[in-house]
Amino acid sequence: MKPAPIQDAKDCQTMAELRAQIDRLDRELVALLVQRAGYIDRAVELKPGEKLPARIGPRVDEVLANVRAVAVAGGLDPQLTEDLWRRIIEWSIAREERVLGPSDPNQQDQQQ
Repeated sequence: MKPAPIQDAKDCQTMAELRAQIDRLDRELVALLVQRAGYIDRAVELKPGEKLPARIGPRVDEVLANVRAVAVAGGLDPQLTEDLWRRIIEWSIAREERVLGPSDPNQQDQQQ
């Protein structure tokens, strides 16, 4: 089955068309999250060699600042974006910690 063609929201004439575009975007978002998880899994392999913990406080702050800026530039609520990314980041850190072990809270400021 061929995916629905990409259509701007303003060009959707019916709720069915609009929902098809939302469903397409949802599939793309999930596919991107799967790809992001692959990078997290690779980080699990690389961090021990660089003596890095799962949680690196400055990196968390950097990622949140980055996504907030992208949200603002795109006209999306930056707080919503930060809230979503905090959940993604916490899930990612927990995924890493299952292999690497818990991060030392005294090393939160360790550099990347």
